[in-house]
Amino acid sequence: MADLTAFLAIAQEGSFTRAARRLGMSQPALSQIMRRLESRLGLRLLQRTTRNVSPTEAGARLLDTLAPALSNLDATLAALTSLRDRPSGKIRITAVEHAAETYIYPALRALLPEYPDVSVEIALDYGLTDLAGGRFDAGVRLGEHVDKDMIAVRIAPDMRQAVVGSPSYFAQHAAPRSPSDLTNHQCINLWLSDPQGHYVWEFSKRGREPRVRVGGPLAFNNIAFMRRAALDGLGLVNLPENYVAPYLADGRLVRVLEDWCAPRTGYHLYYPSRRQPTPAFSLIVNALRYRP
Repeated sequence: MADLTAFLAIAQEGSFTRAARRLGMSQPALSQIMRRLESRLGLRLLQRTTRNVSPTEAGARLLDTLAPALSNLDATLAALTSLRDRPSGKIRITAVEHAAETYIYPALRALLPEYPDVSVEIALDYGLTDLAGGRFDAGVRLGEHVDKDMIAVRIAPDMRQAVVGSPSYFAQHAAPRSPSDLTNHQCINLWLSDPQGHYVWEFSKRGREPRVRVGGPLAFNNIAFMRRAALDGLGLVNLPENYVAPYLADGRLVRVLEDWCAPRTGYHLYYPSRRQPTPAFSLIVNALRYRP
């Protein structure tokens, strides 16, 4: 192949000097290669004069076949190089349900059809999952819950929680005026997978940040069922504001303690700082990155 490439360069350039410069070698070395090729074939491929170099009849026939063949080979090798750089592989992410439904899935729905060699597995979990132990590439949680030694990429704007209940529930129970009143209410809670058990409701107002451990008839590790229980009048729930906004708008849910629900840092995708991102992982990070 090296000898044939040398012949092609000389024939196309019409000069040993220019061909040697193109191939990055000395002219004597190039001349030796041509002598070796012609000796092996038993044919003269090039006609040399003092002014130029041109193919012989045999050389012209070889040139006609060789030029497109090497061009096709170059194109094939370029395609193989693109395969090396094309994102591929499986990315595993642990995320809370609301983040997966509201931010992660919409981004992946638009992205993945363009990259058939990339696949994503999403495990829904409200605990602070150990990435290494669970063999996850990354996790998604609120920014305030991400460890400082992790690289964190914001994927969503700041968010607020909303404490809501149905009109039928409030027909039988007075609306709470402060977070401490929640201990006298039926609350539908979020069941965490870590030793903490049920989610502790967090509030903030003018420097005060009470945390209330509520009780009630039901707890789920699924916020869709929590919302359904609230709609059915079984108790109060504390859910992301945008998750209950349509039901607040049509009156099926009523909000309380709004002034105690301050904005919180939005969801962040996080991963260990020592991780070397693959093209597939970098693609997912860029697709999820929040752009105000």
